[in-house]
Amino acid sequence: MPLQRPTGAAEEMSDEAIVAACAVGEIVALGALFDRYHANVHRFIARNAGADDRDLDDLVQATFEAVPRAARGFDGRSTVLTWLFGIANNIVRHHVRSEARRRRLTDRAGEYPRVDASDGTATVLEHERAARLQRAIAALPPKLREVFVLVYLEGVSGPEVARLLGAREGTIWKRLHQARAALRVAIGGEP
Repeated sequence: MPLQRPTGAAEEMSDEAIVAACAVGEIVALGALFDRYHANVHRFIARNAGADDRDLDDLVQATFEAVPRAARGFDGRSTVLTWLFGIANNIVRHHVRSEARRRRLTDRAGEYPRVDASDGTATVLEHERAARLQRAIAALPPKLREVFVLVYLEGVSGPEVARLLGAREGTIWKRLHQARAALRVAIGGEP
């Protein structure tokens, strides 16, 4: 089916129409898509990447920069938000691999920065618990992390995650179970 330039104001257009407009290079449509979903994509990447706050905005930007290329292949089998999560997931995978290479190099050189100790107050302890959980999520193997973030944190249905990742639904539930078990161990609970 040939792509056609949609008409109408971006605020009135469906998500699918906005993606179609992105596919033909409509910058306004990309802006509308960003306005609708940047917060969701930011949250997804923050939970999935284990990235520093300074990297999050760059990863969100990279996700939306990939939209015009990917929009030509959007087939409507998933929601636009889930499709964006798929693009973001690929961006995160690339980022994680790059960061791992960078860390290996800096670890060898002894230049990796150390984390400061907390001051022991209740607020700091709560932040430490949240940070420990975030580190535990970031430390999960990529296949477990992406399923955990999509299903448990972002609320995407199991069948939709299975379609997005090209896996059987049973595999998704198995990975989710493994991720939860690994997180319980990592934060000091029982397996």
